[in-house]
Amino acid sequence: MIVQGLCPSRFSAVQDVLAQSLDQGDDLGAGVSVAIDGELLVDLRGGYRDRQKTAPFDDTLVCIYSVGKAVTAALVMKAVAAGHLEYDAPLATLWPEFGETGKSGITLAEALSHQAGLAAFTEEIDTALWLDHHAIAHRLAAMAPLWPPGTQNGYHPQTIGFIINEIMRRATGKMLGTHLRDMETDIHCGLTDENLARVGPMVKPPAPPDLGEITQLKKAAFLSKWSSAGGAPREAWIRAEIPSSNMHGTSGSLAQLMQLFVSDHHQVTKAIQNEALKERIQGDDLVLPFHLSWAAGLMKNTNHILGPSPTALGHYGFGGACVLVDPAHRLSFAYVPNKMSPALVADPRALLLLQVVYDAL
Repeated sequence: MIVQGLCPSRFSAVQDVLAQSLDQGDDLGAGVSVAIDGELLVDLRGGYRDRQKTAPFDDTLVCIYSVGKAVTAALVMKAVAAGHLEYDAPLATLWPEFGETGKSGITLAEALSHQAGLAAFTEEIDTALWLDHHAIAHRLAAMAPLWPPGTQNGYHPQTIGFIINEIMRRATGKMLGTHLRDMETDIHCGLTDENLARVGPMVKPPAPPDLGEITQLKKAAFLSKWSSAGGAPREAWIRAEIPSSNMHGTSGSLAQLMQLFVSDHHQVTKAIQNEALKERIQGDDLVLPFHLSWAAGLMKNTNHILGPSPTALGHYGFGGACVLVDPAHRLSFAYVPNKMSPALVADPRALLLLQVVYDAL
């Protein structure tokens, strides 16, 4: 399989691994990119955009699912650096209605690290509401936490994106999709007409992900018929702003954006980077079947779920998409496949690519 793009000789094994994955059918089409010290060093893509193998992957926009949470964390960090937000300030300072029903003390960092207790709606909602930011934000403001905020981590599959989008709107006057457009990055939250044709279909995984023991909270978060915008027309869903699950992008743009966390940057100081990346909570997650350590929006590398470096942090998306940052190496990495796997974290394809990236350092 032909893999094309930017790849210096010391990273040739990355190109080989991607080509092998495509040849073996583990990938249909995919992109992988690596940036170090602000420079995009590897930017590769190969395979096909569609299952029929009629169109090359080339400039395909891939749905990155929960990797959008890492993009959200990067935009929040920029807003903190600009003085619009503070990690340890309660959200209710900017969003008074959110402070109702026992949520007045929830801070921005606690929300980003999945401690807010708002992981899911336990009572049925109209799934069309997921396409309406303001309707979901209103419901979250009125909702009582499902556990005492700040005491445990419980992954918020959909709701965290709406919480952060609303606080960004109130703090900066702009929602996340507008911030991305203003940055002129090839990452999109709410696609416009000009980019719809670049979106490739996703090949669904052969089996559902393993959620471990199914609890009532997991049912509400993942398995209830109202847990996402399932059943919505594809074009309506793709145009909506659902930051936690419907962002689209390229691996190169993701690797470049993630450099905000680890490289010298005039917009973000080292002190702010440290605030973003420090551990906020660690424990057995109430929603995901893992013991996790959370920074402000990124997972720390517990159990080597993000490759060989203990200083790495990152995020996976449903189906295998992955971004990573490593401050010790000033490195960022992104992998975006259009053939999905059942892995919630530690997708074997991403881990193999990460291993050869680190071998090349």
